[in-house]
Amino acid sequence: MTAPLRVNEALLIADRAFQPFQCIAWAADYTGELSLSVIDRTNSSVVSRSKVSMKDYSDSEHLAKVLHKARQELSAEGFALNDWSMPV
Repeated sequence: MTAPLRVNEALLIADRAFQPFQCIAWAADYTGELSLSVIDRTNSSVVSRSKVSMKDYSDSEHLAKVLHKARQELSAEGFALNDWSMPV
């Protein structure tokens, strides 16, 4: 069994998952959720927004599934992402 991810670790992982885009991520203290906004670096427009529950971001398997799903949605919309895999 792996140790639960800390919020800072989850934020760094999320940032790397959406390259070459920029992922702005922050934790809401009052809900425990992570908010993620993926931004196009060329014109600073938001291409995706999502929220990730504490349950999902603290478990590396859950976080991987959430990030892979978000990546698939962006790819389906025509956004090209760099290759990525969940760090072990």
